[in-house]
Amino acid sequence: MLIPLLVAVLGIALGAGGIALLRPLDQAPPSRLAAAAHGGRAAERPLSQAGIRARIEPSIVDVTAALTYDDETASGTGFVVDAASGLILTNNHVIRDATLVTVTVPATGQGYPARIVGVDVTADIAVLQIGAAAGLPGAPLGNSAKVSAGLPVISFGNLAGAGGAPTVAPGVISGTDRTIEANDGASGFSETLHGMLSTTAKIAPGDSGGPLAGPAGTVIGVDTAAGTGGVATGYAIPINTALAAERAIAAGQRGDGIVQGTAGFLGVIIGSSTAGSPAAQEAQDRRGSTSTADFVTAACMPTEAGASAPGAIAAAHAGALVYGVLCGTGAAMAGITAGDVITAADGRQIVSSRALTTLVSTCAPGTVISVTWVAATGAARTAEIRLTSAPAV
Repeated sequence: MLIPLLVAVLGIALGAGGIALLRPLDQAPPSRLAAAAHGGRAAERPLSQAGIRARIEPSIVDVTAALTYDDETASGTGFVVDAASGLILTNNHVIRDATLVTVTVPATGQGYPARIVGVDVTADIAVLQIGAAAGLPGAPLGNSAKVSAGLPVISFGNLAGAGGAPTVAPGVISGTDRTIEANDGASGFSETLHGMLSTTAKIAPGDSGGPLAGPAGTVIGVDTAAGTGGVATGYAIPINTALAAERAIAAGQRGDGIVQGTAGFLGVIIGSSTAGSPAAQEAQDRRGSTSTADFVTAACMPTEAGASAPGAIAAAHAGALVYGVLCGTGAAMAGITAGDVITAADGRQIVSSRALTTLVSTCAPGTVISVTWVAATGAARTAEIRLTSAPAV
């Protein structure tokens, strides 16, 4: 069985590499090439490799995502699809769990902070936005509905997250409408992607989110996964699928896997239990935990790793039991610690951990909310807490 790989580069601390495994779930039969223009997109007239690079490369950026609460960074690629608005397409798995995203223009080395406009989790597409000052052109876009096996293509990417001029890899489309199953062995993240293009162009770690270009120098896909043998050495999301997700995100739609922007973030580590009793929450979450630690003792934690049962639990009948608090967040600055139970937030009673998660997720970053909790020592406290930005989904 062929085993492709998700191609964001994941680094821990000093950048040790990490990858995620996938496998193809079906093998659709190939058909003859029939590429053509539609919807005002450029006509498919074959160009040299140099001509294709000249059309595509000015729109490409490197994407770096800081995963603060995982103590990691992720690197990938993106490309501009709307120059006037500064909108950039990349893979959602490149920025998943990100607290800060930066895009860098390979030609100049200039970096720009990027706003996460939104993501389509199901399609594995993220839309970023940078200021118009970057002056980057939009990529010429093709029509993936007219793509068939045999079409010559070139993959562009940020090989190994090294930056610099985009790397290129030629090949052909080896199949369409593929379904692949993704599983990130490092974090446990998994996804199934449908309708993918398979290609013999070598897509490598760091290429995630980069453009896959056809012979006319138009983008027909978004690099997503690398193959390990056979006729498919890479997989790409068809550009029509990616643009449908981009349009929905840019229009502010929600639902069906689409998440707009980033939500507010309190900074407490809690479980997902619907139980009201903190003791019942601890019992349920302990059964589902893989942590080997017995108790949380630090006032705050740099990452979520190692969060476990607190040494003592506040005497509250209902609320959200806190397993730990992330350093530098509003909760940490307010003095909330492991073992405390949050009983009210934003003027509403909190009856479970899930209720707190639901409430905070509806608040925008920067919102100030009143939070009431019972400390493990028994004292009742209330503080005004400013929410930061939650990690990207």
